[in-house]
Amino acid sequence: MGELEKLEKVDDNRFLIRKSGGMRVDGVVYVDEELLKGLGNDESLKQVENVATLPGIVRASLAMPDIHWGYGFPIGGVAAFDNDTGIISPGGVGYDIN
Repeated sequence: MGELEKLEKVDDNRFLIRKSGGMRVDGVVYVDEELLKGLGNDESLKQVENVATLPGIVRASLAMPDIHWGYGFPIGGVAAFDNDTGIISPGGVGYDIN
């Protein structure tokens, strides 16, 4: 299954990657139909799934409209972690952005 095939349309600006495998939460990608055309050419959607496997993640692994491949999280990736059970990731989206 291709990465784009995993996306389930929620509304005009949100697509869902349902929790599967080791994912602890769903992935939510904020894009419209035009921006969706540019996705799937890199590993950024897989990175959304990877972030969703991290300990203590809260609610969802999120990707903003500028999503593209990064070194840990995708660039444009956002996640919140529980204070007691979550991780600390100082370079999740890159040291230049933090």
